[in-house]
Amino acid sequence: MQFGIFYEHQLPRPWGEDDEHRLLREALEQVELADRLGIDYAWEVEHHFLEEYSHSSAPEVFLAACSQRTRRIRLGHGIVLMPPNYNHPARVAERIATLDLISDGRVDWGTGESSSRIELEGFNIEYMQKRDMWAEAVREAAKMMVAEPYPGYTGRYFSMPPRNVVPKPLQKPHPPLWLACSNRDTIRLAARLGMGALTFAFVDPSEAKYWVDEYYNTFKQECEPIGQAVNPNVAMVTGFMCHENSEVALARGMEGFRFFGYALMHYYITGTHVPGRFNIWEDFKKNSSPDTWGGPTGGIGNPDEVRANLEKFEEMGVDQVIFIQQGGRNRHEHICESLELFAERVLPDFKERHERRMRAKAEELAPYIEKAMQKVPPIEKLDPVPPVESYPVLLQKAGLDVTDATIGKKLAASVSGAVS
Repeated sequence: MQFGIFYEHQLPRPWGEDDEHRLLREALEQVELADRLGIDYAWEVEHHFLEEYSHSSAPEVFLAACSQRTRRIRLGHGIVLMPPNYNHPARVAERIATLDLISDGRVDWGTGESSSRIELEGFNIEYMQKRDMWAEAVREAAKMMVAEPYPGYTGRYFSMPPRNVVPKPLQKPHPPLWLACSNRDTIRLAARLGMGALTFAFVDPSEAKYWVDEYYNTFKQECEPIGQAVNPNVAMVTGFMCHENSEVALARGMEGFRFFGYALMHYYITGTHVPGRFNIWEDFKKNSSPDTWGGPTGGIGNPDEVRANLEKFEEMGVDQVIFIQQGGRNRHEHICESLELFAERVLPDFKERHERRMRAKAEELAPYIEKAMQKVPPIEKLDPVPPVESYPVLLQKAGLDVTDATIGKKLAASVSGAVS
């Protein structure tokens, strides 16, 4: 089993002038440390307008910075918001490919939609259309990373003429695809589409077994890849803070983890938010209790407790556990100490077992992967490829004087159809 660290970039109020700068600087130092310690993944979310809960609106920038401070750790978009109102599919393809190149092929491409009203309506996205937007954008962006040129697309939510989207990623045909999953319906969807399942439902190990079994049974029987490759994997999240003294670990880690859950519920389920005014941290301190957040805390405790809890996930077939270590007001130095202790006392045993397990898994899934890949539809090959004249050439063909100062208006009036 592998391990990752996860970033929302949480920043409870009140905010000082340098707090966002400090938050991001410390997160970069944590990723750099995790790379040296042998942690496998660093995952970075994309969210917008979710004050205090997530100040991570430009993950491609943060991950690019990580790529230049690390050498081995994989850099996961966890996730890219794919409806085109957030990110045009061509821009996603370009950014993912560029990050993959500058990181020497270490990118994982997680995808999703968000279900928070504050984000969806902030980008004029209809709630009932977001899943179809996501599917259309993921399918076409994956094609853009492969096709030379991309043959173009006329769809319901975005359209684009034939273009060669460059650069192309280092990993072929494209970086591994993942889907954010919050329930067993989305677990099945990820498996059917040949995507890894990034599960953010905070399930305990006993329930994780049902999720894992459902995922792999569906993958074997129903997979029709949405991308140009498959990525059969299940990752799950848990709280994290490791210390020799379990009481210290709980004292350092539980409040931040409970705030994580409280702020999540505020934006997605229970809250009424006033942008720029509401103080979630203050509300949390007034209304929370030790059982406010009941998510699994398998990564919080002393090394022996953490190892025992994580072994239960391993036994259930989970491929990766992702740690929620940066939550609430968890302190940078405590996070770093925790990662170091985990790497020294817990990680080596899992590393040793992981390679054997991956060989067995690859052998088991090989025929199912081969069957799934036969269902990837071929990308249309344009022949001939339609030429694209520059504006001056187009104007000359239309009989217009390219030196005319009013050419913009004439272009719009005379040749708008030709350039649309």
